[in-house]
Amino acid sequence: MIHKWLSTLVVLLFLCVDVMAQPAKLDVVVGYLEVRQPRPAVLSNLEDIPDNEGLAGAHVALNDNNTTGKFLGQTYKLESHVLDEDADGLAEAKALLAKTPYVIINATSDKLAKIAALPEAANALLFNASNRDVEMRDRACLANVLHTIPSRAMLADALSQFAIKKRWTNWVMIEGARVGDEAFAVALEKSAKKFQIKINEKKKWIFDADMRRNAAQEVPLFTQDFPDYDLLVIADEPHDFGRYVMFNTWLPRPIAGSEGIVPSAWSASVEQHGASQLQSRFRKHAKRAMRSIDYAAWAAMRTIGEAVTRTSSSEAAQLREFIFSDKFQLAGFKGRPLTYRNWNGQLRQPIPLTHPRAVVALAPLEGFLHRSNPLDTLGIDKAESQCTAFGED
Repeated sequence: MIHKWLSTLVVLLFLCVDVMAQPAKLDVVVGYLEVRQPRPAVLSNLEDIPDNEGLAGAHVALNDNNTTGKFLGQTYKLESHVLDEDADGLAEAKALLAKTPYVIINATSDKLAKIAALPEAANALLFNASNRDVEMRDRACLANVLHTIPSRAMLADALSQFAIKKRWTNWVMIEGARVGDEAFAVALEKSAKKFQIKINEKKKWIFDADMRRNAAQEVPLFTQDFPDYDLLVIADEPHDFGRYVMFNTWLPRPIAGSEGIVPSAWSASVEQHGASQLQSRFRKHAKRAMRSIDYAAWAAMRTIGEAVTRTSSSEAAQLREFIFSDKFQLAGFKGRPLTYRNWNGQLRQPIPLTHPRAVVALAPLEGFLHRSNPLDTLGIDKAESQCTAFGED
């Protein structure tokens, strides 16, 4: 009888241990909201922007989260809304926020700000996966918005560091007429000043003719009166005219910015530090190359997954505290762990400088030092930040 009682007790003990070892089940819903942005008419149709840009990256990260989550009792689901450009997205944002405090957003600055101002979003974590506006990380920052896409300032600083390394310290610039072109040109000018690079002259792109036929005649004349320079920098965010400037300039000089040597969040030519595995998974899923907005959406979804895994919680307040703590690190396949700036919500990340066939460099480059984190040599550092929304995070 005693033996039977002991056997029963041992079985019960094993069952208790097994129950205690089972992780608590968590079901995490993440929203994805895209309000399409108008696509300007360009000279060439070679720049084909995929309809699922961003969303495809979120789906690949969803699969990554669920691969890890199945061993921990965590299940991730993605609910997406992709809207036409005339929508404001507020109704869809409210619907998503009723289900989850985590929403990845692909929208213009004004629409992102309106969504973030919703009462339903007050305690949410919104991830900006597409907007490079510097002001959104500075004076116009929002405490509930985290940025996984690099700002234009980060891209410009990466290019400036590379130029300093190459001793290309005399620039000229060609700036397009669109708002994004002007914003990128401003970021390049501020970065040049920061790194003591001289921009000798700047020109506006004035042509409305078909450069596919006229580039060989028009571009040399357009660039002929530039003073001698080390690097021609192009601000052409839609990749409209820059491709026709390359190899048609009066002086044979390197080109960078929107064409030539390009700083970006991600490129199909990024392969080191395990990146080829991510590239392979993405290509298998989307049947195309991964782009910067895809990567930013992937990083947003993976941020949520990493925070849930490490905290064993799906509560927004707890995840926010962890994401901004020294304990959070995201493996982003860029050679260094990615973390968030607790003064403006920007994801710190290396910036690859690439041409279509290879990586030229990965910023921050060696020799550019920072007292706490070399990644903070890219973009707005804490000392120069005018963002007050994050308080003493």
